Amino acid sequence: MPDISKVVLAYSGGLDTSVILKWLEVEYVCEVVTFTADLGQGEELEPARAKAEAMGVKEIYIDDLREEFVRDFVFPMFRANAIYEGEYLLGTSIARPLIAKRLIEIARETGADAISHGATGKGNDQVRFELGAYALEPDIKVIAPWREWELGGRETLLAYAAEHNIPIEKTRGAKSPFSMDANLLHISFEGGPLENPATEPPSEMWRWSTSPEMAPNEGTYIELGYENGDPVSIDGKVLSPATMLAELNRLGGENGIGRLDLVENRFVGMKSRGAYETPGGTIMLKAHRAIESICLDREVAHLKDELMPRYAKMIYNGFWFSPEREMLQAAIDYSQAKVNGTVTLKLYKGNVIVAGRSSDDTLFDEKIATFEDDGGTYNQADAEGFIKLNALRLRNLARRELR
Repeated sequence: MPDISKVVLAYSGGLDTSVILKWLEVEYVCEVVTFTADLGQGEELEPARAKAEAMGVKEIYIDDLREEFVRDFVFPMFRANAIYEGEYLLGTSIARPLIAKRLIEIARETGADAISHGATGKGNDQVRFELGAYALEPDIKVIAPWREWELGGRETLLAYAAEHNIPIEKTRGAKSPFSMDANLLHISFEGGPLENPATEPPSEMWRWSTSPEMAPNEGTYIELGYENGDPVSIDGKVLSPATMLAELNRLGGENGIGRLDLVENRFVGMKSRGAYETPGGTIMLKAHRAIESICLDREVAHLKDELMPRYAKMIYNGFWFSPEREMLQAAIDYSQAKVNGTVTLKLYKGNVIVAGRSSDDTLFDEKIATFEDDGGTYNQADAEGFIKLNALRLRNLARRELR
């Protein structure tokens, strides 16, 4: 790839991206700018700065993107009730377009010719990073070392690090067998014993949630307040988007909520087994559907449910910045104008139980729905004509068959 003088690298400070940093300098004879995103992964990020400085990096970006992540990416996705293949709450998928967006912004700020990432050639993340980048900067060059180099695994990476005096932190004790990715929405686990889909995830793997068996024996009640389809308060206390999700993670984790063991279909074609913890997201999905149940018109709600799998697939496959996703988002956001009110939830041993919902914008009419005397509000005799009109074609079909 010619004419590369400066590259912006998505940098974690770990083994892979530290090797990539040096490899870019050696193979492309270029300057490297590092970018580390704080998406609420719960790790200290300043060590990444120290490692980058030790390797001679002059331009180092460490950005707190937590509020932007939840406000502009997680919340819009949850307005759609998006889940992939019936279960996955898209915790990794939704973080990648924000990282791609910031990579492009930094490339523009620093005059870089290219961006680079540490995603492998087997996974979805390479697609998500690069589709996002090209959608925002069509002529950007992308360097994906895992698709170019011959460094095949951890031992060869360690050997390369030793050869080039790359500072690698030596961890004490046994290394985790899992590949993990975390942000404010979830933490994912892949690899190790999970590569056999018949093997149960070990109990010590889970980081954010207690097991349902060990969760409190008494339920925890909370009240979520909603405005325009987004959660804005817990028990009457208004919280920022990132603070909201962090608190729901805490409450959900304490009550054993949000564990998932899934075999999914990757965009590149293979099946992959992963385990996920999404306590706050699991609560938000249940609560949002509850408030929508009284605030959305029937046909709007059903249309949203029909569109949701397409929307979720777009996010999973990396098309956040596509015109089709933006078109659907406009329709989804329009539907949320009257999704306001409160939902009372009971969190109990891995379960999110809706205990009540109320709204000034409710479409639920007790006078019509009651099993008691409705005072003539609803004329039950009207149902006869309604049924006969809907049965007309069925009766015609039946008469033909009887002939």
